[in-house]
This record gives sequence, structure tokens and C-alpha cells, in this order.
Amino acid sequence: MDDGYIRSATATVQNGVAKADGKLSVTTSSIHFEPYNKEFGLGPYKLERNAVVKVSKCWGKGGGILPVTSDGIELTLEDGSAYQFIVANPDDWLVLLGR
Repeated sequence: MDDGYIRSATATVQNGVAKADGKLSVTTSSIHFEPYNKEFGLGPYKLERNAVVKVSKCWGKGGGILPVTSDGIELTLEDGSAYQFIVANPDDWLVLLGR
């Protein structure tokens, strides 16, 4: 059971050329992303924090290839899957989610 929200902010999830704006939230046990527009098929996501093996900075990309912002973070899970989010103050998110 989640113990309540630690942090919540507007974020953009990116998967190749596809992007969706939404709300990224962190609790003591999980990470949630709820897209504002569910028709894009990018979320909602619920990731268990103990499944995250790596948190690193990444580039937010235009068209899936052109770096446009350094405000991205990438969460890599135990199963090898990765999720990229563009957030304000990515260094704060790295500290919060770091392992």
C-alpha cells in the first residue's frame, strides 16, 4: 500500500517519437504517470520503486532523434525496460529516485 505522495509534478513521457504530457507522482513504494490524454497509449504507468535498478539523465528529443532539452530522466527496471520522462529540475528527481 502506498504511504502517500512524496512528490508530484507535470511531466512528459517519451517513447521514440511519441510523447504525452501528464502527471508524474512518486510515493514511498511506487512511481505513477497519468497522461492527460489517454488516447496516445502512453500510460498510465505504475512502476514499483524497488524494481528500478538505474536512474539517469537523458535527453528530451524532438522527432525521437533531435536532442532539444537536457531535462530528461530515464528509469531502467529489473526486466530491462526503460521509461523516459522530461521533467523540471531533473537533478532533484535523480536524488529522489536514485539508488
